[in-house]
Amino acid sequence: MALCIQLDMECAAVCVAAAQLMSLGSEKAHEICKICAAICEKCGAECGKHDAHHCIECAVICKDCANECRKIAA
Repeated sequence: MALCIQLDMECAAVCVAAAQLMSLGSEKAHEICKICAAICEKCGAECGKHDAHHCIECAVICKDCANECRKIAA
């Protein structure tokens, strides 16, 4: 569960950074979105290993976020 919590915190941090760069119209937003997608995917995979309701919900949201970030990064 420690890895799950660590990845949750990393995911939240990179999502905030990606949102900030996108809102600023940064030309580097696509690069951070690529990183964000990778971290969200890893976080979702780890959370998906746990049966707790919040972990299941997190896994779904992280996978959705990863998919959206990949679209932006493309």
